[in-house]
Amino acid sequence: MIFYVLMALRARLRDLGWYATKPQPNIGELLDLVALGSVADVVPLDANNRILVHQGLERIRAGRARPGVKAILEVAKRDHARITSTDLGFIVGPRLNAAGRLDDMSLGIECLLTDSQALAREMAVQLDGMNQDRKSIEQGMQREALAQLKDLPVESMPFGLCLFDPEWHQGVIGILASRMKERYFRPTIAFADAGDGLLKGSGRSVQGFHIRDALSVVAAQHPTLISKYGGHAMAAGLTLPQENFALFAEAFDAEVRRQLREEDLTGRLLTDGTLAVEEFHLELARALRHAGPWGQHFPEPLFHGVFQLVEQRVVGERHLKVVLKSECGSVKLDGIAFGIDRDIWPNPTIQWVELAYKLDVNEFRGNETVQLMIAHIEPR
Repeated sequence: MIFYVLMALRARLRDLGWYATKPQPNIGELLDLVALGSVADVVPLDANNRILVHQGLERIRAGRARPGVKAILEVAKRDHARITSTDLGFIVGPRLNAAGRLDDMSLGIECLLTDSQALAREMAVQLDGMNQDRKSIEQGMQREALAQLKDLPVESMPFGLCLFDPEWHQGVIGILASRMKERYFRPTIAFADAGDGLLKGSGRSVQGFHIRDALSVVAAQHPTLISKYGGHAMAAGLTLPQENFALFAEAFDAEVRRQLREEDLTGRLLTDGTLAVEEFHLELARALRHAGPWGQHFPEPLFHGVFQLVEQRVVGERHLKVVLKSECGSVKLDGIAFGIDRDIWPNPTIQWVELAYKLDVNEFRGNETVQLMIAHIEPR
């Protein structure tokens, strides 16, 4: 929106003769930031926004991005000439957000604003380090959250999860809520100690449950329960007195139960079907890569299928690298699943798996091969 405000302002100043003796600013130079903000903030990619994101990506690929964007990609070991919208959402965005989660968001802002390559590089290194710290904190919090639930039978689990630990970091509870929501397929709110006897909560929802509206219902039914709240359908934040936690958890669960049935709390993935053996080739993978940008309301094609599991190993502590064979055994493929459950994987007894995956191009030492980016993996 602000991009169009700037364009309208420039047009108005032009009409007033403001640029009679001075050059007009090139608003197009901001398109890399427009693309980054649109993808990282999960803006719906309608036809108009896809054009803006595409043009922003083209600027980055051509080496004309802000020094900060280029520096973050460089530190993350990403080739700016080959980036996609996914890199903006999962590489650049988290590093910028890490500053605000753990310390001060101004570092990320300064990194994007600076015209100095050297200063941008220095700040990008700091942001990368903060992101590593954030990952470590997140993993510890996730282990603690799972420990709270491990002895709870599925049939006794609340429909709406509320989790709290006095040691949890305020800046990471939103990510924790998202991870737990993805694992248990139910609206989840994670809380941290905000001081002065208050708890800060960050919630994530599932399709069909408007979490901000649910908080509004709870607040109306229990006027003194919540101090403040806000958000939208899929994410919300709130503050409440610590002594109200148990009562809030009960009221939130009751509201989820009022709106959702048990069958709504099972994970569902909608895919674009299966690929034939002859479709696992670089031409199709490249075509899908260049058909983007993909994003909110314009998702990248997701396929599913059954594969023989030939090799499996953990890389980077939480990612599963696999070698697969097609069901007929005629095609061998590499794949990777991020953030897997270490209680299940790797498992040498599992020989067949069912996958939901995206077709991707993997480049290693100048060679390109087909790779499956695995969104979901389960034993067959």
